[in-house]
Amino acid sequence: MDICKQIGQELSLSTAQVESVARLLDEGNTIPFIARYRKEVTGELDEVKLRDIEERLTYLRNLEARRQEVLRLITEQEKMTPEIEKALTSATTLQKVEDIYLPFRPKRRTRATIAREKGLEPLAEWLKSHPQGNLEVALEEAGSYLSEAVENASDALAGAMDIVAENMAEHFAVREAVRTTLSGNASVKVAAVSPEVDSVYSMYYDYEEPLRRMPPHRLLAVNRGEREGVLKVSLAYSDEPLVNLAWRRFTELGSPHEGPLFDTISEGCGRLLFPSLEREIRSGLTEAAEEHAIKVFGQNLRQLLLGAPVRNKTILAIDPAYRTGCKMAVIGSTGKVLDTAVSYFTPPQKDYQGGARTVLQLIQKHGVDAVVIGNGTGSRESEDFIAELIGKHELPIAYTIVNEAGASVYSASALAGKELPELDVTLRGAVSIGRRVLDPLSELVKIEPKSIGVGQYQHDVNQKQLGERLYAVVEDCVNSVGVDLNTASPALLGYVAGVSATVARNIVAYRDENGPFKSRAELKKVPRLGPAAFTQCAGFLRIPGASNVLDNTPIHPESYELAGRLLKSLSASVSDVAAGSAVLSEDQLRVLAGELGAGLPTLRDIYQSLRRPGRDPREDVPGPVFRRDVLQMEDLREGMQLTGVVRNVIDFGAFVDIGVKQDGLVHISEICDRYIKHPSEELAVGDVVLVRIKSLDLNRKRIGLTMRNLESQ
Repeated sequence: MDICKQIGQELSLSTAQVESVARLLDEGNTIPFIARYRKEVTGELDEVKLRDIEERLTYLRNLEARRQEVLRLITEQEKMTPEIEKALTSATTLQKVEDIYLPFRPKRRTRATIAREKGLEPLAEWLKSHPQGNLEVALEEAGSYLSEAVENASDALAGAMDIVAENMAEHFAVREAVRTTLSGNASVKVAAVSPEVDSVYSMYYDYEEPLRRMPPHRLLAVNRGEREGVLKVSLAYSDEPLVNLAWRRFTELGSPHEGPLFDTISEGCGRLLFPSLEREIRSGLTEAAEEHAIKVFGQNLRQLLLGAPVRNKTILAIDPAYRTGCKMAVIGSTGKVLDTAVSYFTPPQKDYQGGARTVLQLIQKHGVDAVVIGNGTGSRESEDFIAELIGKHELPIAYTIVNEAGASVYSASALAGKELPELDVTLRGAVSIGRRVLDPLSELVKIEPKSIGVGQYQHDVNQKQLGERLYAVVEDCVNSVGVDLNTASPALLGYVAGVSATVARNIVAYRDENGPFKSRAELKKVPRLGPAAFTQCAGFLRIPGASNVLDNTPIHPESYELAGRLLKSLSASVSDVAAGSAVLSEDQLRVLAGELGAGLPTLRDIYQSLRRPGRDPREDVPGPVFRRDVLQMEDLREGMQLTGVVRNVIDFGAFVDIGVKQDGLVHISEICDRYIKHPSEELAVGDVVLVRIKSLDLNRKRIGLTMRNLESQ
């Protein structure tokens, strides 16, 4: 089947759309560029669909390449048959191609290869062609194959049976049929290695669940327990129907008969086929579970990165700790570090008076508007201290708790050393915590995505695939928001479409040497930023205050002339459109597109960009929740309704920060009244939600929350 046609059918797209995307990708265009500036060509496909096409295109091209390679290898062995060629041609997965190639793959010496070396292959063929033969007849035939290497008929028959068993276990039709049946009927059986030892895996010490119903997070959990030597995991199933199925597929006969051939197939199933398929099935399920976990991580990361920035505020950021003291940094609204300090108001020193003097001095000296506290060790004591200080001194400020995951990674990085060379490593963490409230995207891109802490089993999944997926998420987020060309760090610029790490550093070096960029066109003077890179990146780079206002919009330079003609047809300036004096309906835009010889999607985007030049799409997202007082778990009561912030979305629910040290869990069944397959259908990281406390366990520090049947507030 034509690859583009197949992808179109799989993704419910036209073949023409897929062909256009494939061509654009092959020409070197980036996904963000295609999604934003080639809408007419793709039929307005978004980044998600484009990446789906790219993924399937890569897979199917690899499949075709492997198919041709296997055809060549089998042909070179002079073992190609019409049946094998037909099976290869119709194979739709790499798994099936590898199944077909398995008997022809070079392998280590096995019992079967040793038997072949002894010249017993013809006896194996005879045994397969006599499915109803009894043992006496088989031994009589085997007597014809005695040699120096084969001493008696029993040894000859045993060798032939080894060959048949291996041929059966490697037969692609047998493997496909048995694998499908086994996957649909087996159960995962879990037991404890040491039942008397308590562990976090206690719930799985005597556990069994149908394979087809086991959710990804549970599969990854038992896999981890197995790797750590705590759990024993196996597949439970009935052998007999699978042996009968293998018999039918291998011999192409009906009900099995007693005799050497059936005994051979039965033994081969238990020794070769079943263990091999168990490994394959578990590996395939693990890959699917990992893919699911990576997808959830990507969704959470996207929401975190696109969190609303806090504008025009001076922040006091606190990286809490015990023995080494709380590191503090005052950060201006542009992210500049204004002051730093270390205070010991947490245990064991508990220097409340000294801490109060330091904090009050910083607040008054710099006009601090808000306090940001990391959620690590000492967070709750720091929150208590700040809340009490606000109340006692009636300070006109509030505080918020921020996930500090990755701050220590950034602090020790070469990038942090270059950005904050004058600060000690320990103080850089406080700067990172504060800046991720001022602008989450700009700060979090400096940290390896998997260290940000919004995933599930992220250390158990394929790290290469995780890295690639999360990079794509960050790339999409950065380009959807746009980047200030004159303030962006190399880390942020490196995610702009078409900008490599080297070019990102060159942009900053050019800016340092020549001053702020005055126009997008000036980018062409940056070393190693050629015409192709300029085409890809220019539309995503903004220059606030540029002489040409279009340089601060998502309008691509290739469309400046069209934007000018649009304004001329409206007899309006950019400021007129932004002020709302030239409002156009979709029908009017369609007419104008025809008159101007432009595509409707492009003209629509130009018009929307002119209406809100310099707009940040994150402005419409709720910002962080700031508080002035603090709750303890002991203050909570079942039935209380509280406002919280979603910190993480996982397969079985979502963790919500309600203002106490321990996040509460909203189980998937408590998110809404209707059935949902995954919490992400209703919730995203950063959502501000109303919840009610359903259950409390103070000893285990667990809070059960619900979002159902809430009283209106």
